[in-house]
Amino acid sequence: MPDATQRADRPSLAVIALCFGGLTAALTQTMVIPIQSDLPRLLDAAAVDTAWVVTITLLSAAVAMPITGRIADMIGKQRVLVASAVVLLVGSVVCALADGLAAMLVGRSLQGVAMGFIPVGIALLREIVPPDLAATAIAAMSATLGVGGAIGLPLSAWIVDVGDWHLLFWVSSGAAALVLVAVLALVPHVHDARPARFDVPGAIGLAVGLVLALVGLSKASTWGWGDERTVGCLVGGILVLVAWAWLELRTSEPLVDLRSTARLPVLLTNIAAVAIGMGMMAQAIVIPQLLQIPEQAGYGLGQSILATGLWMAPGGLMMMVFAPVSSRLITGIGAKPTLMIGATVLGLGYVVALGLMGSPWQLVIATLVISTGVGIGYAAMPTLILDASPPHEAGSAVGVNTLMRSLGTTIASALMATVLTSSTMSLGPVAVPTESAFRWCFVISAAAALVGVAIAATIPRRRTDVDAEPELATADA
Repeated sequence: MPDATQRADRPSLAVIALCFGGLTAALTQTMVIPIQSDLPRLLDAAAVDTAWVVTITLLSAAVAMPITGRIADMIGKQRVLVASAVVLLVGSVVCALADGLAAMLVGRSLQGVAMGFIPVGIALLREIVPPDLAATAIAAMSATLGVGGAIGLPLSAWIVDVGDWHLLFWVSSGAAALVLVAVLALVPHVHDARPARFDVPGAIGLAVGLVLALVGLSKASTWGWGDERTVGCLVGGILVLVAWAWLELRTSEPLVDLRSTARLPVLLTNIAAVAIGMGMMAQAIVIPQLLQIPEQAGYGLGQSILATGLWMAPGGLMMMVFAPVSSRLITGIGAKPTLMIGATVLGLGYVVALGLMGSPWQLVIATLVISTGVGIGYAAMPTLILDASPPHEAGSAVGVNTLMRSLGTTIASALMATVLTSSTMSLGPVAVPTESAFRWCFVISAAAALVGVAIAATIPRRRTDVDAEPELATADA
């Protein structure tokens, strides 16, 4: 592997540029939430159609992350980061200019594609920063997934309060432009490309399978779990993914090397990612709803969207604060114990939440504990993946891991929505979830996190065959 002087002249600035890019990409995922209920009026479309403004970003991000990672391994990670920043900029401008649903969906899908920036950036960090900075840099970059989402809610609520809703997307356009300049100026290009034939059938099969499965999951609470559309999407998605896996195993240069993915350290880390992704989702879905339930319900806290965002923001910042702590844990005791600690703290955070539902400041305490667990656990997963994967598959491997986290959050989102809508009470003309429904969501989330602990405990500690493979990347002169 190249030494520190060959990697980046200013490694700290490169880390800042990549973390800012990840933060900006993640922020776009939640920025439409404050205007979601107004989208039918703003876009002159039915509510059932404008719901796709959120869903399409989730779908395009899920499809893009493994595909973007594979392309990065083939042509070079810095080039793909530049392309992702351009896609984010174009998508944000399209949304800023949109006055109809079609244009908005195009822009939002492009913003989702740009989420591939995060796994590729994580994979590149180990190549361009010194070894003593790598763990901290990867932890900080991993934290941007949560921090961007947490900051996006109060920031966008404030922007909508003071200006036109289009300003949301002009702000993200400006941030995307800064990301593009920062990546071009501060992130070095390294000779890490490994030319290969791009697996077009594999990309199409993965995209179709994921979209069908994720549409079924995300719409299950709306359509009903027994609805033929839900069942059709879920069964169809699973069948397509099974056929895709069969094809990938028989392809000489597959989109995803399933044999490498089946290595126990990688496989078990990805399964743990699903469980931990499920565990962290209640913080993003359930706690904001609990904060906004009217006080007349007897347990609601009656907070506005802006106030809710501000109450949630410290949790996002806590993830970033714990990046160096996670780094020291990874260096001192290893990534596997660090992942177990993070998942344990995450589960305990929901236990704390069960006893602290009486006021916003109490929920902030629970959120801080939960966010601490997320920050520690999310930082450890990429390290486990990178340690167990060949360097020429790093982008693809981290992309698949990030996809598995997203799959966990999608499953949890559907499950939480089902729980919250299955036990309701009337509050005037509106039905709201009961207090017990919120408690069950916390219990389920704690259980998912503890399952993640159990799975992480089975991850083998040391690399085997990957140790012998030399690093391929060398920096430009």
